[in-house]
Amino acid sequence: MIRPRPARWFEALVARDDATLALEALAATGAIELEARAPTELPPTLADVRPQVAQFAELAQRYRAYWPTSGLAPSSFPERPPVLMGRALERIRAWAAAAEQPIAELQAIDAERALLARWESVLEALGDVPFPFDRLAAKDDVRVARLLAFPPGHLPGVPPRTLLRPLDIAGAPHALVVGPAAEVDALARDAIAGKGMSLEIPDWLGADAAESLRRVAARRAPLESRVSLLRADLARLTDEHALHNALGDARRIAWVVENVRALESGEHFCFVTGWTSESDARRLDAALETSGARALLHFPPPPDGMTAPLLFANPWWARPFEIFARALGMPARDEIDPSALLALAVPLMFGYMFGDVGQGLVIAAAGFALRRRFAIARLFVAGGLAAAAFGLLFGSVFSLHAIPALWTQPLLRPLEVLLVPIVFGALLLTVGLVLAGIEAWWRDRLARWLAGDAPLVAVYVGLLAGFAHRGGYVVAVLGAIAYCAGRGLLERRLAAAAVAVAELVERTLQLAINTLSFARVGAFALAHAGLSSAIVALMEASENGLVRALVLVAGNAIVILLETLVVSIQTTRLVLFEFFTRFLAAGGRAFRPLPLPPATT
Repeated sequence: MIRPRPARWFEALVARDDATLALEALAATGAIELEARAPTELPPTLADVRPQVAQFAELAQRYRAYWPTSGLAPSSFPERPPVLMGRALERIRAWAAAAEQPIAELQAIDAERALLARWESVLEALGDVPFPFDRLAAKDDVRVARLLAFPPGHLPGVPPRTLLRPLDIAGAPHALVVGPAAEVDALARDAIAGKGMSLEIPDWLGADAAESLRRVAARRAPLESRVSLLRADLARLTDEHALHNALGDARRIAWVVENVRALESGEHFCFVTGWTSESDARRLDAALETSGARALLHFPPPPDGMTAPLLFANPWWARPFEIFARALGMPARDEIDPSALLALAVPLMFGYMFGDVGQGLVIAAAGFALRRRFAIARLFVAGGLAAAAFGLLFGSVFSLHAIPALWTQPLLRPLEVLLVPIVFGALLLTVGLVLAGIEAWWRDRLARWLAGDAPLVAVYVGLLAGFAHRGGYVVAVLGAIAYCAGRGLLERRLAAAAVAVAELVERTLQLAINTLSFARVGAFALAHAGLSSAIVALMEASENGLVRALVLVAGNAIVILLETLVVSIQTTRLVLFEFFTRFLAAGGRAFRPLPLPPATT
C-alpha cells in the first residue's frame, strides 16, 4: 500500500488473421498496455492499410453526422485488414453516393430551420411592438431593411437617416435597421467584421409580430415532416448497403492503426505483448475466448531490460488522494506512495481552515452528490466531514456560535489556533524525512542516509523540542556533530566536514521555513472565523427577520464558494511544495492502458 506495484508482463500468441480481434478484446478490458519485446514496426498487412484509414477519415469528416452511432457490427471472422478495409470503403462510398441527395436536402432544411429559429427569437423579443415586416421586405431605391447581429457589448451608433430598433437575443445585441442602402450596408459590414451577421427581411413575414409568429410555425411544420421522410430514406440506405458492418470494420481497423505502434508478426502468427494491471489471467482469458480469436495467453517474466509501468495499490478510501502524487508524476518502485497518509493529513488541513459544522456538511453533501461525475469531488466528502468535526471544536454552525465550543472559538485564542498547525506541520515534515530514510533502505543506501540525513532529523526534532525543554538543544547539537562527521566519513576528507556546516545551516533554515508555512493553516482558520463574525454582525444590524435570513444564507454561500477554492489551493500547495519535497521525486512510469476500442465506446 505504501509503494506502487509493477504491472505484470503478458504475451499472447495469436493467429495473424485474428490480430485485430485479439487486440480489440484485450483493450476492452481496460487492463493492458502494449510494448513489443524488441524494436519492431507494424506488420505489412496493417502498415499498408494506412492510406485506406486516411480515406476513411476524409469520408467521416463529410458524413459522420449522418452515420449510425449504435448497433455497429464488425465482422466476427475478419479477413486481412487491406481486404476488409477495401470492402468497407466500397460500401461506405456506395452509401454516400446514394445518400448525397437526401443529405443535401437535410442540410438545406437545417439552414432553413436555423433561420426560422432566429426570426422566432426576434419576434418574441419584439413582443407587442408593431413592426410592418410585410412592407419593409419590399425593396426600393430609397431604403432597405435588415436584421443585424453584433458581437456582445458592441452596438454601433445610428447614422442620421437610419432608424434602428435594438433587441437583446440570448445576450447578443441585435438590431432591426431601416434606412438608405449605403448607410445600412455600412452597418452590415461593421456587424460581419465583428463576426456577427446580416439578414434581409423575408417576404413571407406578416404585418406584425403575432402574425409573423404564426407564419413561422406554418413554415416549420412541413419541414419537420420532410425531415422524417429523409431520415427514413437514410435508414433504408444504411440497411441496404450494410453500413453498420462496414463502419464497424473500418472503425476497428482505424483504431488498431492509430493505437498500435508495433507488433511482432510472422507468416502465420503474431505476438501481442505488453503489460497488464490484472493480477491473474482469468479476465484476459475470458475476453479472448469471448472474442473468438485463436490465441494462447501466458505470463512469463518480462524480458531483460524492460521497465515495468507502475500502478497505485491503495484501498478504496485512499484512492481519491492519489491525485496529489499524480500531480508530480508516478512514484518509482523504490519511492513511497503517500496517498494513504494524505487521506488523513489533507482532510485535517482542509477541515481546520474551514471549521464550521453546517458549511462542512454542505461541502460533504455536494462532494457526495458529484462523486461519480468528478473524481476530485470525493476529496470534498472527506474535507467537508473534517470541517464539520472542527466546527464542533470551534462551536460554529453556519457562521453562528450556536453550540458550545468543545475547544475554543478561534478569535478568542488566536495564538493557540496558529500554533497547532505549526506543530502539525513539524510532525508532517518529520514523517517526510523518515520516509526518505525508508526509500534509502529500499535502494540499499541506508548507511549513507544514516550518516547524512538521519542526523538532520535529529537536529530538526531537537530544535523543535528545545522550545519545550532545553534537552532538545543538546539533541540538536549532537545531531549537528553527527551530520558533519558523517559527511566527512562518507567523502573521506576533513574539508567535507567543514562544508557540511554550511549545508546543515541551509537545510535547517529550509525546514524552518517549511514549518512556518503551515502557519497559513491557522491564519486561514482565523480569517474564516473573522469572515463568519462579519456575516453575523451584518445580520444583527437589521431588525427585519427576512433580511437577517437572506444575509445569513447569502453570506454562507459566499464563504462556501470562495473559501472552498482558496482552502483547496493552500492545502495543495502545502502538500506539493512543503511535504513532497522531502521524499518524493516521482521517477516512475505510470501504467497507461490501451484506449478502449470502438466496439466498447
